[in-house]
Amino acid sequence: MPTYQYACAKCGHAFELVQSFSDAPITVCPECGGEVRKVYSNVGIVFKGSGFYKTDSRPSSGGSE
Repeated sequence: MPTYQYACAKCGHAFELVQSFSDAPITVCPECGGEVRKVYSNVGIVFKGSGFYKTDSRPSSGGSE
């Protein structure tokens, strides 16, 4: 299950919550009862396997470059 980050617009309280994809998003701050919003951050991507480098798609012969 993914972990979502939330931040309160009223008091600034930031928290994380583990939720299923089918769960409804949180709308109320547990600290003050204010409105919360999801915080989106960058996602790291790791490419594994062959085909991700320029030398992987070229033939190994000494053809024209």
